[in-house]
Amino acid sequence: MTQVANDDCSYRFPRRYRIRKRREYLSLQKGGRRRRSEHFTVITRETGGPARLGITTSRKVGNAPARNRVRRLVREFFRQHRAQITPPRDVLVIASPAARDLRYRAVERELSRSLEI
Repeated sequence: MTQVANDDCSYRFPRRYRIRKRREYLSLQKGGRRRRSEHFTVITRETGGPARLGITTSRKVGNAPARNRVRRLVREFFRQHRAQITPPRDVLVIASPAARDLRYRAVERELSRSLEI
């Protein structure tokens, strides 16, 4: 089995596209542009590098499988639409408790509107 060298066409979500450190989350929350939708709060800030994603799901969203499902849906949206996020921005998505019942198309619709893509 051959590995795809260019991760832009693979199904992976590499580290360079993730917001990983607490201080990055806090900095983005403090200085980013905030947009609310029915199920998500989206905070963005332009960046000099590639578009990156951070996701926050509290226990209010549900148990661990429910929170993980919401995170998977948001990551899949970002993976498919990362190239359309222009100019490149750091994106923090905070899920509300009602997000646990969403399907992918609803997530895609809400986040597309919030990110204006």
